[in-house]
Amino acid sequence: MPKPIYSITPFTLLDFPGKTACILWFAGCNMRCTYCYNPDIVLGKGHISLVEALGFLESRRGLLQGMVLSGGECTLHPTIFPLLEAAKGYGFDVKIDTNGSRPEVLKALIKRCLVDYVALDFKALEHRYHTITKSGLFTEFVESLSLLNRSSVPFEVRTTVHSDLITHDDLQAMVGWLQRHAYRGPYYIQHYVNDVPVLGALGRSRRDAVQAALSVDDIRVMERG
Repeated sequence: MPKPIYSITPFTLLDFPGKTACILWFAGCNMRCTYCYNPDIVLGKGHISLVEALGFLESRRGLLQGMVLSGGECTLHPTIFPLLEAAKGYGFDVKIDTNGSRPEVLKALIKRCLVDYVALDFKALEHRYHTITKSGLFTEFVESLSLLNRSSVPFEVRTTVHSDLITHDDLQAMVGWLQRHAYRGPYYIQHYVNDVPVLGALGRSRRDAVQAALSVDDIRVMERG
């Protein structure tokens, strides 16, 4: 039986806004972001089957409010549909962390009322997207943002910043791009954490790249980390 899940974090107060939750980390990704903190998950194989994951979730019924699907990229795995159907039956709210590369999957999840919150990664603008993600999936990201803008599902947009990859001018341009694409929700700037294993080879990141982008009118730009 396929084992799509790399590992499970049994408890978190940080990853699902306002809820106690667990995290299911899905193996594999269709991007290769240089700053990725989860190289073992992105490049590795799963260790936990759907049946095992469901057993874990059933044991947490009434103890946790939510579950988070992260990775890697969870939307690459068709097993998330039966998993989330069962999770909703157990009474869990569901958050998905996604790079936005599978808008058709996101659309199906929303249509079937299987997701309650989405964190959408905004990796870079189109001209920098391939350099940072090693993928040509910017159009799919735009489609996912548009889909979420039209839906009633609460969501956030977030960007991880390494000063060698994204400058303060890039961030200003990204905020302006979100404004032009009708996004009015929270935009989280996540600082790259130095001295941890990542997918690529990067030097130390400076935090001054962020400061110039933190003053805007109709998007709440906030720092994390």
